[in-house]
Amino acid sequence: MSRRVLALPFALLVLGVAVAALAAGALVPPGAAELAAHVGALTAPEMEGRASGTAGGDRAARYLADRLAAMGIKPAGASGTFLQSFAVGSGTRVAAGTALDRLGAAPEAFLLGRDFVPHGGSLAGEVSGDVVFVGYGIAAPDGGDGDYAGVDVRGTVVLALDGGPAQMGDPQPSRLDKLIGARRRGAAALLIAGEALPSLDETAVSVRLVSAAVTRAAADALLAPAGKTVSGLLAELSRSRAPVSFPTGARARVRVGVEREERRAVNVVGVLPGRDPALAAEAVVLGAHYDHLGRAGGIVYPGADDNASGTAVVLGLARAFAAAGGAPRTLVFALFGGEEIGLLGSAHYTRHPALPVDRTAAMLNFDMVGRMKNERLNVGGVDSGTGLRAMVAGAARGAAVGLDVHATPFAPSDHASFYAAGVPVLFFHTGGHDDYHGPGDTADKINAAGMVEVARIAARVVERLGGEASPVYVKLSPPAGGPRMSGAPGGAFLGVSVDGRSEPDGVKLGSVISGSGAARAGLRDGDVIVRLDDSVLNRFDDLRRALARKRPGDTIALLYLRDGEDHQASATLDARP
Repeated sequence: MSRRVLALPFALLVLGVAVAALAAGALVPPGAAELAAHVGALTAPEMEGRASGTAGGDRAARYLADRLAAMGIKPAGASGTFLQSFAVGSGTRVAAGTALDRLGAAPEAFLLGRDFVPHGGSLAGEVSGDVVFVGYGIAAPDGGDGDYAGVDVRGTVVLALDGGPAQMGDPQPSRLDKLIGARRRGAAALLIAGEALPSLDETAVSVRLVSAAVTRAAADALLAPAGKTVSGLLAELSRSRAPVSFPTGARARVRVGVEREERRAVNVVGVLPGRDPALAAEAVVLGAHYDHLGRAGGIVYPGADDNASGTAVVLGLARAFAAAGGAPRTLVFALFGGEEIGLLGSAHYTRHPALPVDRTAAMLNFDMVGRMKNERLNVGGVDSGTGLRAMVAGAARGAAVGLDVHATPFAPSDHASFYAAGVPVLFFHTGGHDDYHGPGDTADKINAAGMVEVARIAARVVERLGGEASPVYVKLSPPAGGPRMSGAPGGAFLGVSVDGRSEPDGVKLGSVISGSGAARAGLRDGDVIVRLDDSVLNRFDDLRRALARKRPGDTIALLYLRDGEDHQASATLDARP
């Protein structure tokens, strides 16, 4: 056999290897159907709004881990899994000895779980006293008596109806408002009667008062000495439109024991090892938070744009780069829990990174990229590292969408954790909308074609970051007043983010922005706002609506809870940029 005959197959083999290598290296960004399918899966009913530390949030994490595994991405969590676990706070459970009894000549022990349940935020302890009925338990916001007119409740067990009269409209008087009113008037305990018993999570915010929920049947037993029933009192209250309060003639003993238990959530982290041995020990992180607000008052907050959209883009890019054989540097795909309650997941990752933070070339964050308007993409943080501005501009050259770049990396999303740790960052987003943190943030409103353009531009940036010289971190000063939340420019701005709790029990703050009106008023992370002027706040939407009626420069009165104690403050609102 001649050398020429041998040479031809060898040349074809080399050519075949080269063609295969070229095919393996061709990056095909995700398409609209792929991205929309991920958004649909993450907003499905069984995900229940993906609140951190809930069953729905855990289902979302399993979905993400399964998708990454199917793509061939390697796990980079704990114990060979994709999951990084971290604490997101504490829940409660009922302790032994919890009881509610009617005392006197005809004693009755009420059954825990059927007739009553303690509030998750109740003060632990035992109290006994006369039972006094106070209607809906509404105290006048100006300090007047309201439903407490004509009765002295000091040292008593107060019985109130849940909700409020129909003429008050929405939002209805809150549990926290009732508790604060009873505590201020010296009550020993408060029992709130309703049609159904709430879960401990629904009543988790603490007020330093022994408190519990009771059924209407149990309330009827406490009202029996006065010859009254809940249904009769409801009719009387509706007719009179005036306080109907009186001592019932009953005595009760309330004993509450609650135990705290840690609640945990997870990050989902995978790696695609770098191809270049000289660069594989360095990382580019592609991140998005997958958590949202969960369920509140029986309503699911799906969080399609915030942030199933960003999560979908990261999954799409993970699939694309895995199919293309990766990049010279290692790519880390990090999907964070706990963002809605204070960037907890990304902060945990920076303390426990897949590759060391000081060997992380850059972090790209995708948060709310599903509602592109006017074919414009916002990219923040372009001055957080040398060369990033030019890199982003180059990646967008010839794209079907325009680019709005912002120098500052300061914004309340997960890239902030990385920038604080010394990593250059880029923040991809498509702007705010009226459905932000509302139940209307649904998958049918997603602009999947716009998400394709986000992914295409981001893929070009990652390709350059994956193989070129690393950007050098640039330390910038935060703008006056600190970072701002999304929303309509020019509107009234308090300067808080909520912690993402899914239950309607006040507005618990995840963070207070430095220099904002809230910070100047003395509010802190973890405080729970109960009222803004005369507006009852049961959930974030109530706060948003109350602020929408204000103007920059207005001074507002706030009633809030800290460690179970109620406080009042005034805050002057800024203008939202």
